[in-house]
Amino acid sequence: MPRIKKQIMVKNKQGLHARPAALFVQVANKFDSRITVSRNHEEVNGKSIMGILMLGVEANTPIMIEVDGPDAQRALSELENIVSSEKEK
Repeated sequence: MPRIKKQIMVKNKQGLHARPAALFVQVANKFDSRITVSRNHEEVNGKSIMGILMLGVEANTPIMIEVDGPDAQRALSELENIVSSEKEK
């Protein structure tokens, strides 16, 4: 199973709060892969809304997304599209 790790700049003006965080978790839960998100050495489950909100990610903040599993590449691609978009989806 592939394991992929990538640092991505959060460009959404809202950061990963409320709606963007909910969308991130909704998309993450479509995949079988294990997804973790970290910021400033704090790591959380990418499929947990509370975990994502606890990170307090604001706009123009880098986060690390690590995906481990059979659909890792597809999961990372979709999640990257969410956080790197300047517009709220």
